[in-house]
Amino acid sequence: MGERRASKNGDRRFGRRALLIGGAAAAGAVVLAREDLVKLYWQAPGAQKPRTEGDVDFAGVRWVAASSANYRAADRPDDYSIDMVVIHITQGSFDSAVRVFQNPAHRAAAHYIVRKDGHITQMIRELDVAYHAGNRDYNERSVGIEHEGVVEDPAAFTDEMYAASAQLTARICARYDIPVDREHIIGHVEVPGSDHTCPGTHFDWDRYLRLVREARTEQA
Repeated sequence: MGERRASKNGDRRFGRRALLIGGAAAAGAVVLAREDLVKLYWQAPGAQKPRTEGDVDFAGVRWVAASSANYRAADRPDDYSIDMVVIHITQGSFDSAVRVFQNPAHRAAAHYIVRKDGHITQMIRELDVAYHAGNRDYNERSVGIEHEGVVEDPAAFTDEMYAASAQLTARICARYDIPVDREHIIGHVEVPGSDHTCPGTHFDWDRYLRLVREARTEQA
């Protein structure tokens, strides 16, 4: 808006009410602008808060870094809220999944991989955006968990895997206040635009959610 011109009758005077309203609006705009700038700063390419190499988000897991080409540095949940966990199946061995996530040409990786024996490796920090769901919005708002196996093999889903994954998901849900239900804990097949079928028909969702709820109660 341009400068306000004076009328023929002289400069127009603003009343006290107008000044108060204008001042309040300006103050609110400053607060909003500051919040927007903070968000924009942490969304800038490569911007991130200080972190220690090798830190993990779940006690007892092993850290193996994914290629930086397979995720985007971020500062979740300050810049992007987290309200979902996405379940994946590796369609191969645990070791092959680790190697693939370390390959910059792959252009995809999940935050965690759960092995058949219950061992968990973290490859991307939860505060960063992993390229795991094939959908930008879902990547930004979710944590991705891979599970060793193939969707066609029911034997791939071991007791140890269910138990370890449920403990991990329970902790993630507690950290970000995510409801433990099928709207917020989903399979890759349920992501809009996905061409994947995981976790497949052999994955026992009722059992898994029960274990996640039990684990969350124990962790509380």
